[in-house]
Amino acid sequence: MASASATILKSSPVLDKCEWVKGQTLRQPSVFVVRCNPTSASIRAASYADELVKTAKTVASPGRGILAMDESNATCGKRLASIGLENTEANRQAYRTLLVTAPGLGDYISGAILFEETLYQSTVDGKKIVDILVDQKIVPGIKVDKGLVPLAGSNDESWCQGLDGLASRSAAYYEQGARFAKWRTVVSIPNGPSALAVKEAAWGLARYAAISQDNGLVPIVEPEILLDGDHGIDRTFEVAQKVWAEVFFYLAENNVLFEGILLKPSMVTPGAGSKDKATPQQVADYTLKLLHRRIPPAVPGIMFLSGGQSEVEATSNLNAMNQSPNPWHVSFSYARALQNTSLKTWAGRPENVKAAQDALLFRAKSNSLAQLGKYTGEGETFEATKGMFVKGYYY
Repeated sequence: MASASATILKSSPVLDKCEWVKGQTLRQPSVFVVRCNPTSASIRAASYADELVKTAKTVASPGRGILAMDESNATCGKRLASIGLENTEANRQAYRTLLVTAPGLGDYISGAILFEETLYQSTVDGKKIVDILVDQKIVPGIKVDKGLVPLAGSNDESWCQGLDGLASRSAAYYEQGARFAKWRTVVSIPNGPSALAVKEAAWGLARYAAISQDNGLVPIVEPEILLDGDHGIDRTFEVAQKVWAEVFFYLAENNVLFEGILLKPSMVTPGAGSKDKATPQQVADYTLKLLHRRIPPAVPGIMFLSGGQSEVEATSNLNAMNQSPNPWHVSFSYARALQNTSLKTWAGRPENVKAAQDALLFRAKSNSLAQLGKYTGEGETFEATKGMFVKGYYY
């Protein structure tokens, strides 16, 4: 029995990357690609095909997006330190409880990306966080990469580790209730990006995506193009085209089912150090042009990362992209751009929990409206306009 993705590929073989780059050949293969008969692994993946498609469509549902709360314990510690709290499991538990128990959060949030500790954690009241999310009609997800390390032979660039043991970990995460996964790798424009770094990022994402689908998890594909640098928006667009061409070439080579993935790209913006700032309309125009050139309409959802933009900026840019119909669900997968004001409002004090949850719900509702193209900016605070860019951001 052939997998659904293999069937698609059989009817439209991917022998040359030109198909994805509108005539701009980035590689001319010197040999033919030999496609083998489906293995037991691809048969296994096929058994999850219907569930993968259903999960992806659920996460990519109208007016909803993803709450990224998958910060590592170390990064969560930095967040807590910013409000004067120690990085203890109890404090992490209290903050995560605040987030997932916000009343009505599922009206605006369809999925939540968790760190491994959180997937197995309970709230301060002893209820499993996974169960709380399901009750809120929020699909639990899990960060599965093991972080960035230096890429030998590159221009001081990095690669993402975590493929070793990923299959067994993914199976365990599925049993615990996770239904989608996330893997973040990065590309740096000031450092090139080198062809080696781009290829490594694309291949790693493709292998992760195939392994995730083989174990019932919808993979979020995230090659983040960092905001670092003083380049203009045209340079970002140029690099993004190359990166996404490479990514989809290798996704196809690994027989990944496009209907069962979600993308988490960067918006096309100038570098954080650029003197030329882009309006929401300019960001929307460049980003949508990139998506139309590179992303097959079979992909159900584009869940943008905020990448250090301010809360208002990330919401405004998303809203501009949804002023006319798109072939995909164009939405958000924000961490800091959903949590920042809420965290500062909480400040670690029990009496501030309701106010902090109200701040989270306001931000979530604002992005929900932006996904529908109906955001007006009404009720925004000065705090929400502050940028959150961190050079070489790791988490």
